[in-house]
Amino acid sequence: MSNSDAFLPNTAPFTPDQVQWLNGFLPNLQSDQLIWMEGFISGLRVSKGGGVAVAPATAPTLTVLFGSESGNAESLADQTVKTAAKAGFKAKAVSMSDIKPAKLKGIENLLVLVSTWGEGDPPENSIDFIEAFMSDQAPRLEGTRFSVLGLGDTSYEHFCKMGIDIDARLEALGAQRVFDRKDCDVDFDDDYAAWSTGAIAALSALAAPVAAPISAAAVPATATVKYSRKNPFPSELTERVMLNGAGSAKETIHLEFSLEGSGLEYEAGDALAVIPHNAQDVVDAILAATKLDGSATVTLKDGECTLSDALTRKLDATAISLPVLKRYNEIALNDQLTELIDPANKAKLNDYIHGREIIDVLVDFPANEITADQLAGIMRKLPPRLYSIASSLKAHPGEVHLTVGVVRYDSNGRERKGVCSSFLADRIEEGSTVDIFVTPNKHFKVPANPDAPLIMVGPGTGIAPFRAFIEERQATEAKGKNWLIFGDQHYLTDFLYQAEWQSYLSDGVLTKLDVAFSRDQAEKVYVQDRMRENAKELYAWLEQGASFCVCGDATRMAHDVDKALHDVIAQEGGLSEEAAADYVKQLKADKRYVRDVY
Repeated sequence: MSNSDAFLPNTAPFTPDQVQWLNGFLPNLQSDQLIWMEGFISGLRVSKGGGVAVAPATAPTLTVLFGSESGNAESLADQTVKTAAKAGFKAKAVSMSDIKPAKLKGIENLLVLVSTWGEGDPPENSIDFIEAFMSDQAPRLEGTRFSVLGLGDTSYEHFCKMGIDIDARLEALGAQRVFDRKDCDVDFDDDYAAWSTGAIAALSALAAPVAAPISAAAVPATATVKYSRKNPFPSELTERVMLNGAGSAKETIHLEFSLEGSGLEYEAGDALAVIPHNAQDVVDAILAATKLDGSATVTLKDGECTLSDALTRKLDATAISLPVLKRYNEIALNDQLTELIDPANKAKLNDYIHGREIIDVLVDFPANEITADQLAGIMRKLPPRLYSIASSLKAHPGEVHLTVGVVRYDSNGRERKGVCSSFLADRIEEGSTVDIFVTPNKHFKVPANPDAPLIMVGPGTGIAPFRAFIEERQATEAKGKNWLIFGDQHYLTDFLYQAEWQSYLSDGVLTKLDVAFSRDQAEKVYVQDRMRENAKELYAWLEQGASFCVCGDATRMAHDVDKALHDVIAQEGGLSEEAAADYVKQLKADKRYVRDVY
């Protein structure tokens, strides 16, 4: 067993056999089981005359630093704080957006959770911190004990790059790593549990906190069912509406789900996670290519099931990445694939991966023989898909709405489709259920001040959260001005929620509406062009304290809108390029420039 697998410190008062057994037992416990064990052991100690542990006068402090894009790192940071508090630490979660590297000096116990976004990029609200931390501004940290958890997606080339970089930087600054870094894929629950248990145990061995006692009687025998990522809610689809008109090149659907009986709540700006199923034709093609029997039994982490069931509901049967190709080639032993995944052929590999799926790999590099368990073993767990919520709970009690662009295209001689978008469009009927859970996004919200102006830039399905924002502002009778800048291809077929926006405009809820339909004239017009056309008014709103919110495509739109914002501020404020950049940086620091991009 490696040091990173050992949960008990060497100083634990157990025999070697007991240590070995406990190291095998403890990592497999779920959080609710750990809580029960804490209460049980506390009661057992009292029954044996051990009394109740007395907390030290000063509990050791623990800083849980996080950088989060979609909210996962932040949610896990909050969970880590609760776990650490039970272990006797005075713990707090701190966003990278709210701290400067110099403030790390003097922190004795530090746990870092950070996501990697896009092609190895830091989370949006962590950019300034990470840039400073990687520079000569960062302080020496000889007195700091640390461990790092990275969150990422193996389908991207630079998997968990931010976690890797921060882990190395902490060590270079003299900090002491007490538990090995853990890099997590989209299915991060088990890896996170192992890391948090191990890292807190390692810190406990050095900081020697006394765990707060939990009475066995205080742990309820039964609890209300709580729906979450680990226990999604089966929500009924109550309505599905096509938003595009006849003749549109796009397929955008509006969906409404019931939350009745779930206990789930959300805020405008949050995301809804949907757990999809793979399409039957995708499963059939894989079974045909491998000549495997769909009724064969396979063993997964959560138990046994048929291969067909695994490929349909539990495994990512489409996405390919370098780790997937490596695992498959351990079975196929294909010379061509061996050459393709060689680091020297990185560009060729990236070209192959683009637009292809697992079925292509099975056909292009066939294995002489593959078992059902081997096939399942090359795939990761089917990840949920996150969508910006398109409704306010205040306006639609017991409901949650989505705006989904359905993905369909041809590539390399095959028809392709988005796993989740086509699932929502084609493979569920109104009245049937879909597994969902809410993912909070604390950094993308309606302005806290109801009187503050709000500027919303959301082309295409980026309109979704702004439908929620305007419903929220209306429901709370917020007095602040509201300005929407929306764009798509054609006015007649692609003006999403047109009647609603025009009604809000006529009622005065929406103060200003600008639209950019790129294909309705010879020269294409986009949302950033409307920003420049309205530069004087846009800058005036910002000077009045407006929040500037952007949602939509990260690859081009978000960059173009950001550039336009800098240009407008420089032009209308009479500022240099550097001063305009500082203005924008302050907007971000004040949480008045926020983005939800994908």
